[in-house]
Amino acid sequence: MNNQDAESFPDANRFDALKPRALNREEKESVIKLALSVLAERHRAGRALGSPEQTRSFLRLKLVDRKHEVFGALFLDNRHRVIQVVEMFQGTIDGASVHPRVVVQRSLELNAAAVVFFHNHPSGVAEPSHADEAITRRLRDALALVDVRVLDHFVVAAGESVSFAERGLL
Repeated sequence: MNNQDAESFPDANRFDALKPRALNREEKESVIKLALSVLAERHRAGRALGSPEQTRSFLRLKLVDRKHEVFGALFLDNRHRVIQVVEMFQGTIDGASVHPRVVVQRSLELNAAAVVFFHNHPSGVAEPSHADEAITRRLRDALALVDVRVLDHFVVAAGESVSFAERGLL
């Protein structure tokens, strides 16, 4: 479809016919950058989280190429609008040390009412570990003391992600 056709049919999706195998490496990188900028716009400060699926997509794109574990948080106001997205801790290929005191301090600094945690598994397996569940409980309990709600914790891997809320782990 050329530009004139796209202008004639404003509801047409110019990307429908695009297939990954038809793109060269530079084009794939450009598509990823474009997708990240679209998702970052949806998760910029002052915007409410649109849906768990949008957040999942944003986090998957943000973390998919990381070779080491990263733990972060989306800090939210009382209407679940994004205050800030912060990568708080970086680790090794199979773990990151997460310090509840630091998370509580940052929550208070930002005047957050709620948080959504995220971290990646560079192994490619998104299944939460017992350690993931334990630190989420510790964080939830610590933040509850200062009235900050933990809404979710996403574990992100290359092909999938797991939501603690959807699994009933919160």
